[in-house]
Amino acid sequence: MENTSLIDSMHASDIARQASFESQIKQTVTCYFQTLNNAEFQATADLFTADGVLHPPLEKAITGREAIVAYLEKEAKGMQLLPERQSIIELETGEVEYIVTGKVQTPFFSVNVAWQFILNTEAEILFAKVKLLAALEELLNFKL
Repeated sequence: MENTSLIDSMHASDIARQASFESQIKQTVTCYFQTLNNAEFQATADLFTADGVLHPPLEKAITGREAIVAYLEKEAKGMQLLPERQSIIELETGEVEYIVTGKVQTPFFSVNVAWQFILNTEAEILFAKVKLLAALEELLNFKL
């Protein structure tokens, strides 16, 4: 009987550790959206690892916190990110893929978007990719 209770407590601690890790991951992703919506671009970049990558739609990848801040200051002002649905997938490497779908509202238009995050075991963003979920005809209408 003692072995059973030891196994049960080990299992319970694993579950608690996993729940804590998922909570940290959700907090990081939530903070990403909050800081971007508040134009706190340095705080957004600080959620990434030192060599983290932001891959915006239709542009080359941005690598490193300083480059991410510079990009966001130039391109993300006035945007409001409206996340709606999310899913979490634990990868074999121990990292987590976090997918969020929603909308981005700019002063000129609104577009459906998917965000793909890869986070490490410290709940830091290794990679964030932003995908536009719009038909080609819709994207062509965005040109001013």
